[in-house]
Amino acid sequence: MTALVARNYSFHMADSKGSANLDQELKRLEKRLEELVATVHRLKEENRALRQRQDNLAAEKTTVMNRSEQVRARVEAIIGRLKAMEHTA
Repeated sequence: MTALVARNYSFHMADSKGSANLDQELKRLEKRLEELVATVHRLKEENRALRQRQDNLAAEKTTVMNRSEQVRARVEAIIGRLKAMEHTA
């Protein structure tokens, strides 16, 4: 081999190794990007579900508080009637 042919051959071999490394790196990055996209989709769905759960719990809390207030008012009314019965008896 002449020096010029040897130099071109070596450059071609190094270039193909670099290209293979670049391809591997691109595939690794592509796989990582796909994983990140899947994670984002999963987190968005989880966030949506958590917000829905939070809304449901807030509505349930309001219902419980309203019922509690109704029960308190009934108990106070019963106590008031009992006190009135005590005074008349």
